Amino acid sequence: MRSIVLALVILLTETSLSFAQGHMGTPQEQQACRRDAQRFCRQQMGDDGAVQQCLQQNRTRLRKSCQKVFASHGM
Repeated sequence: MRSIVLALVILLTETSLSFAQGHMGTPQEQQACRRDAQRFCRQQMGDDGAVQQCLQQNRTRLRKSCQKVFASHGM
């Protein structure tokens, strides 16, 4: 379980990087989407682009805090 959480933190950091071309996601941004990534995108874990795409495809189902992360990056 611990390794999954660590991998997710790394994944969300890299996903946040792709959100804003060089902007590292803040710990708060990472935390905002962590549960949604685990819930909706478990099969895509390990593929940053696929997780980002998965989250976008499930955007209407994301928690408000994760939706705000996408909105803050113009997505």
